[in-house]
Amino acid sequence: MIDIKALRENPEVGRESQRRRGADPALVDAVLAADERQRALLTAFENLRAEQKAVSRSIGKAAPEERQAVLGQAKQLAEQVRSAELEADAARTELDRLLAGFPNIVASDVPAGGEDDFVVLRHEGTIRDFDAEGFTPRDHLELGEALGAIDMVRGAKVSGSRFDYLTGVGARLELALLNAAMDRAIAAGFTPMITPTLVKPEIMAGTGFLGAHADEIYYLPADDLYLVGTSEVALAGYHSGEIIDLSDGPLRYAGWSSCYRREAGAAGRDSRGIVRVHQFDKVEMFSYVPVEEAEAEHARLLAWEEEMLQLADLPYRVIDTAAGDLGASAARKFDCEAWVPSQGVYREMTSTSNCTTFQARRLGIRERVEGGSTRPVATLNGTLATTRWIVAILENHQQADGSVLVPEGLRGYLGGLEVLTPLERRG
Repeated sequence: MIDIKALRENPEVGRESQRRRGADPALVDAVLAADERQRALLTAFENLRAEQKAVSRSIGKAAPEERQAVLGQAKQLAEQVRSAELEADAARTELDRLLAGFPNIVASDVPAGGEDDFVVLRHEGTIRDFDAEGFTPRDHLELGEALGAIDMVRGAKVSGSRFDYLTGVGARLELALLNAAMDRAIAAGFTPMITPTLVKPEIMAGTGFLGAHADEIYYLPADDLYLVGTSEVALAGYHSGEIIDLSDGPLRYAGWSSCYRREAGAAGRDSRGIVRVHQFDKVEMFSYVPVEEAEAEHARLLAWEEEMLQLADLPYRVIDTAAGDLGASAARKFDCEAWVPSQGVYREMTSTSNCTTFQARRLGIRERVEGGSTRPVATLNGTLATTRWIVAILENHQQADGSVLVPEGLRGYLGGLEVLTPLERRG
């Protein structure tokens, strides 16, 4: 939720944020009008209630001949107070509805535009020249099937399209990735967490996921619970309604969970292999920090993501996501995209978002500051490893004979295994 006080003081910042997102700036004026109406009705209600209390107190002091008139006045005021309260409550509900649909204010230096208007900040690593090496790279599914690592056919048989089994070295490779990610998170001061994958509607809404992309989320109506698409949701909800202590530095959590996404609207896109599936696993970083430290923490999360990509020896680029491609809760987002040889494109492997105080306001997460008052904290998140990385690892480290070299940084997590060998060549 945005800071309504800040919006009152400088509405043009909100309008410009909306324009840069490609959204309607008139939402700012609608919010401000609803806010003004709600405050006016609340003041009227409080004034009437104060008058009613004063009249009620005067009944016992009234002369006998005046008491009936005072009683009548008190009854009339009570009816007016009830009516005024209902009006004020309705105005509050309307304001809350508008605020719930208002996305976070984007940072001033975020690129304007949509999905294709990102800015490339840098490239890291070296893209292999397969032509010079004398062979055409296979895609990850062909490699994975030959290695006995990915089984899409049986995944579809059991669960439908966009489901898979990771088998043998595929399962081991995912566990290696996630364990390496968790080890690095712990070394950086994160508390490891195995998080719930089902959450209440108020937690899902509080993180900002029930807006324009709500159709991406699996919902269980019989239980009134949502399946998470990232452990960010559960980690954000962990301290909901609390006053937390940040005097000794940020609170950092690393959540390991299965994640679920409906991929609504993705028909025909990335339907081959495990690039875009309904279920995957992920280690997600989540930080609670004072708002003044959010930008620096964002840079740290990005650096930790890059360390993991370098551990996997993947060529990648870092992009500054354009405002129109940000989720509702993000003020700024950096993506790391690894090179996928078979497609000749970069694909997202990690993203890290600075959500400023947006989620904390919605979830009631505050810190106590000097003088004893409280204020919302800032929240940030970042992917440290996920199932999709297997796509980039298999394709970038493949050899002409169909084998795949294990990145040196992951070999210790695979019992020292250096090469993944096709099933047909195993003894």
